[in-house]
Amino acid sequence: MLMPSQGVQILVATKPVDFRKGHDGLAALVQSMLAEDPFTGTVFVFRSKRADRLKILFWDGSGLVMAYKRLEESTFTWPSIRDGAMTLNRAQFEAMFAGLDWRRVRSLEVRRPAVAE
Repeated sequence: MLMPSQGVQILVATKPVDFRKGHDGLAALVQSMLAEDPFTGTVFVFRSKRADRLKILFWDGSGLVMAYKRLEESTFTWPSIRDGAMTLNRAQFEAMFAGLDWRRVRSLEVRRPAVAE
């Protein structure tokens, strides 16, 4: 599976989209619905009306990449439906993609180590 690299911004569109849309249709939604540039490397995650499907769109430097996933026996955990998008960190995204509850994933708070003298 093509997973975004560490440090890449991941945005989840909170409103369901028409899943008949392909690369160009989703890129147009990124621009119109989210007011973002689809060609920056940001990973955009879209949900279907049925919560069991997601599409991922991102620019890899040479073309738009789209991935589709359908869960067979459950649904994805989605943020509440509203305008715009929300940001997930990589761990939350991986949990969502695996069908887990991403809201339970928290980043470790690591303090900057002191330099030993």
